[in-house]
Amino acid sequence: MSTQLSATETSKVTTRTLQEMKRSGIPIAMLTAYDYTSARILDASGIDVILVGDSASNVMAGHETTLPITLDQMIYHAQCVVRGVKRALVVVDLPFGSYQGNSKEALSSAIRVMKESGAHAVKMEGGSAIVGGVKRLIEAGIPVMGHLGLTPQSIYRFGSYQVRAREDEEAELLKEDAILLQEAGSFGIVLEKIPAELATEVSLSLLIPTIGIGAGNSCDGQVLVTHDALGLTTDFNPRFVRRYARLDEMIKTMVQQYIADVRSRDFPSKNESY
Repeated sequence: MSTQLSATETSKVTTRTLQEMKRSGIPIAMLTAYDYTSARILDASGIDVILVGDSASNVMAGHETTLPITLDQMIYHAQCVVRGVKRALVVVDLPFGSYQGNSKEALSSAIRVMKESGAHAVKMEGGSAIVGGVKRLIEAGIPVMGHLGLTPQSIYRFGSYQVRAREDEEAELLKEDAILLQEAGSFGIVLEKIPAELATEVSLSLLIPTIGIGAGNSCDGQVLVTHDALGLTTDFNPRFVRRYARLDEMIKTMVQQYIADVRSRDFPSKNESY
């Protein structure tokens, strides 16, 4: 069974593509992006799904949590990302306060995201409490990805970023919520920071793909915040993050060299002048 997809494959990734990848046993690769340049690079590299995450509140705006980012700001980031994408599926987080009130509010927020950004789907955090909103969006033709486990928009209720669903009661509730989201029409579910054994059980129980972040290797795909994977943010060090580069160090070295070249008048040279 093949577990590889060509990075140069030109066919657009859709929600159906992700279903087919799950059935074929091909892991789904997902990363975050918040701007045109990054999205263009990720898309050209062959990434399957780009998440315009509300993590922009942290890595782009410097907030402590994801709660402060607004719907208008998420739409702006999504617009930038969509302009840089030709192949990947673009999923946009509905931010805190834009869908929890009722299903009408959820639909209004999601319609704005889809119409104003051109994104392909939205993501919502939560289980049974948001199922009504999920159903209403699906009925309106808007694809929805779910998000269970550690849901950062609920951080003040949790009180910490510790692993969720270690206890049997919470684990059973998560399994029930996953089924409810699938039955409501979600095309996939992010499982964040839950025990790997539980993530395996949930993934095997569902027809829709699961995307893990800190949920072990048996999910149908994985997602990371790109800034974490590239080593641009290094003050956040959970065990599930693999740093594929240390761009913070590379950029610092480059900037210091630029400063030295400017100070010494080595830059610009005659060849770099008109």
